[in-house]
Formats: sequence, C-alpha cells, structure tokens
Amino acid sequence: MLFSILVAHYNNFEYFKDFYKNVLCQTYQNFEIIIVDDQSTDNSLEKLKKYTAEDPRVKIFENETNKGVGFTKRKCVAMASGEICGFIDPDDAVTENALELSIKSYLDNPKIVGTYSQIMLCDHLLRPQRVYARSRKVINGNPLFFNINNEISHFFTFRKESYLKTAGINPNLTASEDFDLYLKMYEVGDLTYIPKPLYFYRLHDKGISQDKSKTEKVHKNWNEMLKEACKRRNIKKIGNIILTENSDLSKIIFEKENTFAAKVQRKITAFLQ
Repeated sequence: MLFSILVAHYNNFEYFKDFYKNVLCQTYQNFEIIIVDDQSTDNSLEKLKKYTAEDPRVKIFENETNKGVGFTKRKCVAMASGEICGFIDPDDAVTENALELSIKSYLDNPKIVGTYSQIMLCDHLLRPQRVYARSRKVINGNPLFFNINNEISHFFTFRKESYLKTAGINPNLTASEDFDLYLKMYEVGDLTYIPKPLYFYRLHDKGISQDKSKTEKVHKNWNEMLKEACKRRNIKKIGNIILTENSDLSKIIFEKENTFAAKVQRKITAFLQ
C-alpha cells in the first residue's frame, strides 16, 4: 500500500527540515510526500524545492493564488497517488511507526475507511507535555455523532477510494477543515482507533488553530461544517430543538453531548463495541 503523506504548506520552511527528517525515519517506507504551497510569502517554496530536489517521492504543487487551508488540503488529496492518505502539518511530527501501525489497521480490517490515534501535545520545541485527554474510541455508525468533543483527531488516515465517495474537504473552510474531513469519512464507513499517541502536536504562537484572535472565524466554520453535516444526514431536529438556518449548532450539540447521562452512555457503549 502506498501511503500519501499530505502537507498543506504556508511560510513554514523553518520547521520543514525537522519534519522531513522525521518522515525519513518511518519504519514503513512505501510512501510519497505531497506538498501544496498556498503562495508562501517568505521564499519557502523555492527552499522546499531545493531541499527535496533529489527525492523523487516528494511532489510539490502550488496554488495560483492564496486560497486558504480548506482549498489547499482538498488539493493535497486530489494530487495524492496513495491508497492511504494522512495529513501531517510541517511544524508537527509523528512517531517512527505511525505509518506502519496505520497501514497494519487496514491490512487487519480491509473494511475500515480510516484510522485515528491519540495525540501528544508538545511545547514550542516539540518536547512532549501530555497526551490529549479527549482522544478516545467512538461508536461507528451513529448519525448524531458530530465529534463535538474532539474524540477523533490526529493522527488521522483514510482510504482515498472512500474519500472520493464524499463531497471532499470543503474548499471554502478557513478553519476546522480537518473536522470536516473526519465527519465525512465517518459517514461512509467504520473508523478504527489506535490507542497510542502517534502524533506530536506543537503548541506555539504561529499555530493557526491556536490563534485566539481567530476564535470567531473558527466558530463560524464549525457551524457551517455542522450545518452541512446535518443536511447530509437529513437531521432537522436535535433533542427537542428544531434546527433553523440561524441555529448555533456547536452550542446545541455540545450541550446535548455533555450531560452526565450522555457521557456515561458514551463510555459504556464504546467499551462494549
């Protein structure tokens, strides 16, 4: 199985050397690296091309104009040749056996469409701090599952063949695009949880998802993503609340999923699954 490592890149060459070394150390070596540059403004693209020029596994593409993360990640998948795909941000890293364990899951269970693992939160130097507490096994096939508690996160991998059965990553999203992918893959088949921290997530000021000034944008994207998910699943009512165009879906779903009874039921069902 060819594994396509997908990289949405923008002004991140300062971290790329470490990222590249990390990938080269993988115990599973049948991979390609797909990089889509979103019109970097710091000469990153030229540096990337020069640094990887002698590695035929690295394929670099460029957006004609700055398009944003949703468009860029969608293009990453489109350019991939691998049967299995997975995003790694250029400022993050994965364990040496991350690809191997993911591929093993597909070989052990050919019917699954994706995998996800625990995630290790790290400081700005990528030194491990703690395992993200919310990552856990979820119940497959539940039309009311929206990943509102971030149970599904990195390291997420997926079958491209199954991805093509979805509408694909929403190119208009400027945040929460990963969660859009998770929900769409969840809708087309079963996901397998790998209970090990395979992904090292760097917490630093340059992280887009960590920028407090973008909270409003993230909330808007979340609501748009959830609204589209409800339309795909023909969900018009959650609990006793009838949904409208102006419904604050993230608030409605979060409150419903975090009652004491809901938490207990979720743990019991996941344990028995």
